[in-house]
Amino acid sequence: MTEKVEAEQALQQEERPGRIDAVPVRHYGRWLAVAVITVLLLMLLNMLIFNPVFNWPFVLEVMNQAPVIDGLLKGTLLVTLLTMVLGVVGGVILAVMRLSENPVLRSVSWAYTWFFRSVPRIVLLTIMGAAMGLIFPQGIALGVPFDWKLIDWLGLSGDWRFLTLDANTLFSGFMGAVLGLGASEAAYMAEIARAGILSVDVGQQEAAQAVGMSRRQSMIRIVLPQAMRVIVPPTGNETIAMMKDTSLLIALPLTAELFYQVSAIGSRTYQIVPSYLAAVVYYLVITSILMVGQSYLERRFGRGFGTTVKSDKAKAEIGLQAGLAK
Repeated sequence: MTEKVEAEQALQQEERPGRIDAVPVRHYGRWLAVAVITVLLLMLLNMLIFNPVFNWPFVLEVMNQAPVIDGLLKGTLLVTLLTMVLGVVGGVILAVMRLSENPVLRSVSWAYTWFFRSVPRIVLLTIMGAAMGLIFPQGIALGVPFDWKLIDWLGLSGDWRFLTLDANTLFSGFMGAVLGLGASEAAYMAEIARAGILSVDVGQQEAAQAVGMSRRQSMIRIVLPQAMRVIVPPTGNETIAMMKDTSLLIALPLTAELFYQVSAIGSRTYQIVPSYLAAVVYYLVITSILMVGQSYLERRFGRGFGTTVKSDKAKAEIGLQAGLAK
């Protein structure tokens, strides 16, 4: 019996394939691409460092100008923050309306999204800055709709309005920048939020309602937290895009804005390239910070999905250990 078992084990060892001395495939094209990229990078650095047109000392001088820093803080960063808050909140509301069973809410959400996605932002801001005061010469009144008709019909006098806003003040300057960009961003965020909500299995909401949650509670506590995994990456892209689109506020116009200020310095000093380069440096720094924040949020809302192993070598070692354990 023992001899039979030993013979079977010897046969299995003979049938088992030996160690494979694999040789990595040589990617000559990859090394050629690295060489080309290195040469191009050196040429770029040589141009940036030794070309006198860039005038780096003047770039630093422009970056330290008080109006430029004020425009960076107010017209770029603060407008981006408030616009994204308005856009995200409005986008979630529009997405919920779009997925509602009520046809009126669905139609209103669709019409809003269609309009603001169709109109370019620079056109929207230009109209707001130039035409809204003409469209509403007496301001925008809040009160009872068609009050003058009702008052005339009842034979009364006066008006039933409790607040009148100046259209020129409301739709220009800082307030107009936030309203215009926020209204446009809400249309894009509505589609992003709708895609995130639809990515969550319907059974999750049905299970929540089965344990006693209302539709609103299940949406806030169950669906939206899971949808954030899908919503966060495109929202990060939209935030970066919005930060860059603040340069369009020159059409409103909003003078307390980064690009407006560096353009004014460039026109006044005839140092066009270094003035614009100062804005480019600021945009690169802000974008880098936003990308770090986006990466953190993606990891936080992506917990529990997929694998945390990053490299192929680590994945191969885990697979090898799993195979040996069998």
